[in-house]
Amino acid sequence: MSAEIICVGTELLLGDILNSNAQFLAQQLAQLGIPHYYQTVVGDNPERLKQVLAIACDRASILIFTGGLGPTPDDLTTETIADFFGVPLVEQPEIVEDIAQKYARRGRQMTPSNRKQALIPQGAEILANQWGTAPGIIWQPRTNLTILTFPGVPFEMYGMWQEIAVPYLKSQGWGKEIIYSRMLRFWGIAEAALAEKVAPFFNLPNPTVAPYASQGEVKLRVSAKAVSATLANEIISPVEQQLRQIAGMDYYGADGDSLASVVGQMLSEFGETLSVAESCTGGSLGSMLTSVPGSSNYFLGGIISYDNAVKISLLGVNPDDLDRVGAVSETVAKQMAVGVLERLSTTWGLSITGIAGPGGGTETKPVGLVYIGLAGPNNLVKSFEHRFNSLQDRSLIRHISTCTALDHLRRDLLSR
Repeated sequence: MSAEIICVGTELLLGDILNSNAQFLAQQLAQLGIPHYYQTVVGDNPERLKQVLAIACDRASILIFTGGLGPTPDDLTTETIADFFGVPLVEQPEIVEDIAQKYARRGRQMTPSNRKQALIPQGAEILANQWGTAPGIIWQPRTNLTILTFPGVPFEMYGMWQEIAVPYLKSQGWGKEIIYSRMLRFWGIAEAALAEKVAPFFNLPNPTVAPYASQGEVKLRVSAKAVSATLANEIISPVEQQLRQIAGMDYYGADGDSLASVVGQMLSEFGETLSVAESCTGGSLGSMLTSVPGSSNYFLGGIISYDNAVKISLLGVNPDDLDRVGAVSETVAKQMAVGVLERLSTTWGLSITGIAGPGGGTETKPVGLVYIGLAGPNNLVKSFEHRFNSLQDRSLIRHISTCTALDHLRRDLLSR
């Protein structure tokens, strides 16, 4: 017994619209403990929609549709579903009246095309839409098969799901268990390397463990099925502790944590402050830090020293060293970190200098070469060389450089 999400709309296939509905529904199904193994996106084409239906009916007991419920000719979801099951459409007077009233409240008159939205398959129940004009349906055309349809407009679908669909599904016996997940976050280790370390955990039945990777970060999702979040947490907790112990310092947080928030929390606990000096990242390090609420308690500010003249005048970088080794170097990264620490009078200074591309690289200093400088208590001064050559994407190099700089500071704070 499982659900399948079917999103209808050619605009989704073309990439014109981000499919946030599928993500929302997947999360909601997990909260109800309803497994789902397939998501399908299909364009506004009745024949292809019927093909999707034929497949979905054989592998799922709940089919959840979004999109294709409007008044225009390409809104074909309801009539295609009815045609597939050989059931006539019946106009519902209460839907016509509801749409007319909504238009009247806006000072407009309902158009003839809106009557199309009042047609639902014979025997289906109306899934009311308080937020828009397109209602959905709740229908059981066969034994052990339930169909729910929603408009594609996200806020309409969210409201209809919470107010009507969830109580209905619970009344049908769903929702007695939930699927609860913890997302463990790691930085500084490759997905393959982490997966190899924790491979035995991938065979667990409950909780389950699955790896993910995204823009330099590796994640392990630990999911448990239980009758409550409390019990699910009890199932997850010992496995989480083992995974964290295996990963060591590569583990940095869970769920909504970010490297910036974790570093900020540590700085707050120590009563210490941070300033940053950036070249190739152009302010993204400061932006990431200030995206965390309360960051003004520990982050004092930064200097974007894109040009060498700014490095010299504002950060005190030695011009002779710039001539000798260049701005992208271990020496300059250290001087930038020390310079911003001294000028802003902070406990820590963190710097980034590198070549983000797409141009500017040489054989000895290719695109993706980045140096991170760190200055701190007790005259600590370090630098770290990274070669993100394989990325060949300016925005990704900048993002990973920023996160890696925060990770270096995090590890130093932890080691104390």
